[in-house]
Order: sequence, then structure tokens, then C-alpha cells
Amino acid sequence: MATGITAQALQQRLAERLSPTRLEVIDESVQHLGHAGQDGTGVGTHFRVRIDSPLFAGKPRVARHRLVYDALRDFIDAGVHALAIETS
Repeated sequence: MATGITAQALQQRLAERLSPTRLEVIDESVQHLGHAGQDGTGVGTHFRVRIDSPLFAGKPRVARHRLVYDALRDFIDAGVHALAIETS
């Protein structure tokens, strides 16, 4: 069963919550077919997020990642299995 979660939905949420200066969300689910957390559809379970935000200023990497996870919590609860997060 598909999650219905899209890269566009994650991108919109992150734009609203974190006011990024750089934002790219890539659905990498198809690369994980047959792996844990993959639902067999090839979409909506594994994402890569590349993001920079003024809210990250002075924060260590773990705190920056926590801001991203917090912004996307309901997506994670709905079936996002993996997030690869790149911040600077």
C-alpha cells in the first residue's frame, strides 16, 4: 500500500516551517525496493533532503537535523521510513 507522500509535500512543509535559503527534496524510494521500510511501490518512503536555513545558524548538526525531523514528524508517522539530511 502506497504512503501517498511526495517530495513536493515534504518540500512545501519544510519551506513553510524552516524558511530555507536552499531546499531540495528527492524521492529515492525506488533505489530501496526490497529493503526494509519499502512498501513495494518505489515512491514515498525514502527521501534525501538538502536544506540550508537561517534557523540553523550557530546550531550543531544534530540540532539542525532535529529541526528537519520535527517539521516532518507527521510524514514520518505516516510512512516515511528514511530521511538522508544534508545541511550546512
